[in-house]
Amino acid sequence: MTRRLGGRTIVMVGMMGAGKSSVGRRLAARLGLPFVDADTEIEQAANATISEIFDTHGEAYFRDGERRVIQRLLDGSPKVLATGGGAFISPETRAAIRTAGVSIWLKVDRDLILHRVKRRSNRPLLKTADPAAVIDRLLADRNPIYAEADIHVQSRDVAHDVVIGDILHALDGWLSRHAVEAV
Repeated sequence: MTRRLGGRTIVMVGMMGAGKSSVGRRLAARLGLPFVDADTEIEQAANATISEIFDTHGEAYFRDGERRVIQRLLDGSPKVLATGGGAFISPETRAAIRTAGVSIWLKVDRDLILHRVKRRSNRPLLKTADPAAVIDRLLADRNPIYAEADIHVQSRDVAHDVVIGDILHALDGWLSRHAVEAV
């Protein structure tokens, strides 16, 4: 299947808590591709955590850096790339992914997001009195944009291998319908 990608990167998109990093890491191992987490790369480039970047410089500054880091990662060799929840919202980032990647939207429902993210305190957008309301707003705003992804796969509370199987099946179908030329 990696040969059929034609040099493209598989880009995991979707809401926080969808499983982009955990599923993406296992997908990369299954395909024999490197795995890269854009948030980790951003933190290394900035020498600060995402929360620190948000607190010090604001969301617009973070999104600009995120866009530049993702562009750099797309310019390299094929890999599985997990993006942050807001990355795909940028028109420039979506265009870059369309050019150099195959986007996979890990769709996730509200309750599963809340269940998964309540265990972590590193979500700057959820540092509010009502995280559920923020999730509802983000889902309403972002889902129509995530729907522009090449492939849609439902993330759910099952073994990662089940979701990876869904991704591989959907990716195989997408590659069959889209003859991808080497980039």
